[in-house]
Amino acid sequence: MRPELRAMRADDWPAVREIYLQGIATGEATFERAAPDWEAWDAQRHARCRIVAERGGTVIGFACISPTSKRDVYAGVGEVMVYVGDGSRGEGTG
Repeated sequence: MRPELRAMRADDWPAVREIYLQGIATGEATFERAAPDWEAWDAQRHARCRIVAERGGTVIGFACISPTSKRDVYAGVGEVMVYVGDGSRGEGTG
């Protein structure tokens, strides 16, 4: 079954946080060592550029865009994050 994509909501945060923590645990996905709380994470991501992938009503992955810098020279430049949960990797979701 192909995953459904939809806009991320605040109530997705527990599942998104768990997937992000799985990425942190690999030591390859990010330089972060801990997941922030929802308020900090929300403040650092473009509100209109967040999606989740769901399969059977369960969030299995997410993608979002964060600005790379507040400096004018970087206006319009962003960091793309794509994370897929441990149990769904290798299935074409990302």
